[in-house]
Amino acid sequence: MINNDILRRLSTIFELTDEKVRTIFALSECEISEEQLANYFKEKDDAAYQEILDVELASFLNGLIIDKRGPSDGPVRQTEEQLTNNMIFNKIKIALSLKAEEVISILELAELRLGKYELSAFFRSVNNKHYRDCSDDVLSTFLKGLKIKFQ
Repeated sequence: MINNDILRRLSTIFELTDEKVRTIFALSECEISEEQLANYFKEKDDAAYQEILDVELASFLNGLIIDKRGPSDGPVRQTEEQLTNNMIFNKIKIALSLKAEEVISILELAELRLGKYELSAFFRSVNNKHYRDCSDDVLSTFLKGLKIKFQ
């Protein structure tokens, strides 16, 4: 999925103001200007459109975890340089403290049926033989289900 779409959809789902989005970025030590944020939310065909880098989206998602769950004990997590759909899915799941059954019910709200075993494959280590890549469709459906649940 496109990082800008993910940020836009999460902002809508959780009804985040621009200031709150910037605050969430700052929680993981990533400063975003008002202009940058406005450019992230522009449509792709707009000349001022600015693509969100993986490291920036990772900062936002890490900040969302801190915002929703509070700061963790110990050192600050290193922000990932590259993101996969699996990592994005997992970070949202962690931020919302969702258990497998809750994720499955959210997916079902958006009319996708997955078993617990199929779901757990998305959250396994890449080196695990049962690991499965999370498709754009699955991640998009999860975000759709979140929107239904929270609005």
